[in-house]
Amino acid sequence: MRTSSIKKSVGPEALITPIEGNLFFVAGEGNGKFPACHGFLLKGRENVLIDAGMGLERLAELDRKHRIDVLIITHSHPDHIRHGFYLQDRRIMMPQETPESVSDLCALGERFMGTRKDGEEWASFVSEEFGVRALRLPDERFGDGDVLELGGCRLQAIHAPGHLLDHYCFLELNSGTLITTDIDLTAFGPWCGNPESDLELFKESVKRVMSVPHRRVCSSHKAPIEGPGLRWFQTFLEAFDRQKKLVLDLCDVPMTLDQLARKSPFYRNTLKYRNVQFLFERQMIMKHLSALQREGLVRESNGLYRRVG
Repeated sequence: MRTSSIKKSVGPEALITPIEGNLFFVAGEGNGKFPACHGFLLKGRENVLIDAGMGLERLAELDRKHRIDVLIITHSHPDHIRHGFYLQDRRIMMPQETPESVSDLCALGERFMGTRKDGEEWASFVSEEFGVRALRLPDERFGDGDVLELGGCRLQAIHAPGHLLDHYCFLELNSGTLITTDIDLTAFGPWCGNPESDLELFKESVKRVMSVPHRRVCSSHKAPIEGPGLRWFQTFLEAFDRQKKLVLDLCDVPMTLDQLARKSPFYRNTLKYRNVQFLFERQMIMKHLSALQREGLVRESNGLYRRVG
């Protein structure tokens, strides 16, 4: 079967779009681009929402039309927990790996940025710019391999770390729908901008998820893809090398890590909060530099990184 994007209009007027059976696609504002994400609705005796980053107005409308009973959080990044506070009185489920810092925005920022000071700036950034609030601790947790029978669906949890330690994907067993969350198959490629992000672990997670038999792929930042998504997964894997080459090419001129980060090879200086952008760039560059050093393509001397040969 040829892989193609679903040809259904998902504009502001289309709050939800059927996928198959009890499973529906909830389009995030701005086509699901950060700081939004797409969500998924499971409609049954109880209605279940996967992730809460589609935008507050959309979430409120969804709740008015299809009262949400259960909120599942796939991982604790701000675009996925963003407006979960609106459903604080509902049943909340999170990964067993999600730490208690999810209930304190500054502590969550420290986890994502590395220091308390930078974490506080991150917390100000996501709360002021995107309306993110901390979530209360969950009522239930799930782990790798668990099957959640909710909303007329059967979700098999797949732990997929690398992007984040508590990152999960799901296979909806009734429809064969693979929900890959932030293995998002977008042109940006893999995002590894937090201290706990890990490039090699991320690659292994992509390979594990793509090997799961499926009929379609639905991610958090791209329209659903009908048919096997192997071509999309392969392109996403190739993006690891594309990103690494961006960093390698910068090393033609010897530079410090901070100088490399200020070049902004990934964000191209598009984030309003430049210190937050700088820290994200620094983390991603540092991870690629480590890989390049292991491969003997880059050498560090007196704090300067330069291409070998």
